[in-house]
Amino acid sequence: MSVLPPLAAIRVFEAAARHENFSRAAEELAMTQAAVSYQMKILEERLGAALFVRRGRGMVLTDVGRRIAPQVSGAFTSLREAFAVVRGENASVLSITAPRTFSTNWLAGRLGDFHVAHPDLTVRLDMCDELVDLQSSEFDAAIRGLPEATPGLVCHHLMAMPVTPLASPGFLASHPLTSPADLLSVPRLSPEDSWWDLWFDSLPGFEMAARSNRGIRFESQVLDGHAAIAGHGVAILSPPMFKPAIDAGLLVQPFPHVTGYKNDFWLVYPEHKRNAPKVRALRDWLLAAVREACRDDPALLTPRSAWVSPDP
Repeated sequence: MSVLPPLAAIRVFEAAARHENFSRAAEELAMTQAAVSYQMKILEERLGAALFVRRGRGMVLTDVGRRIAPQVSGAFTSLREAFAVVRGENASVLSITAPRTFSTNWLAGRLGDFHVAHPDLTVRLDMCDELVDLQSSEFDAAIRGLPEATPGLVCHHLMAMPVTPLASPGFLASHPLTSPADLLSVPRLSPEDSWWDLWFDSLPGFEMAARSNRGIRFESQVLDGHAAIAGHGVAILSPPMFKPAIDAGLLVQPFPHVTGYKNDFWLVYPEHKRNAPKVRALRDWLLAAVREACRDDPALLTPRSAWVSPDP
């Protein structure tokens, strides 16, 4: 008797575990929900352990189910990649997903160096702030804002994400800021951004009354930064993402105080892709590029949930 349960049941489990929903698994596999339930019964009887338990109207994985789900998902991903390599579709394409600000302000300007070092690889960069399930998606790796390493993924810390107000020299000339309280009487960009509260609340001994949230609201740091450079207000930004603009004098930091967002930037990818040559190439190049970029501020390379610079 084979020690491997029926492949059909394993395939159904992979889909059901990924969705944690029998109906969605049935839809994906073009099966009935009854057929999915039947395959799960076969698999659980073969294993002698429950893989799902009903909770409310849905199904959730048991401890056993959670333990084997990543390996099963990884095995199916490996099978898909194996056939893709045979077809010649996947071996030379590196697919990355990364947040919009990191992609636009940091990564895109450096990918040319990666291509010079690895001319045989085609890079596809998806700019997306939403988290993607790397176990089931077409992406090889992701850059994510995370508070710490994520179980089930290989994680490499890239850099911390400090935040502080930045504005153009022209704006500061016409709107002098002598103390943080002055920020409440000048145009602030995206004033509802939680980073403003984070920065204000981290000021030692600083208290204030209600804060106005009126102002222009943007959906990304990139747009906030462009508006700040244009002189439309003060933006709360992460200086490492705007270093060229700061070095060029287009943006100025009016106050020395810097605080840290709860998330750092991490490079992450599934365990089963650890030894893929294209992923190794990305990992080695990206870690070296980050070290070089943070050479003048090595504290950024230290993983932390809150990054605070000392006030002079």
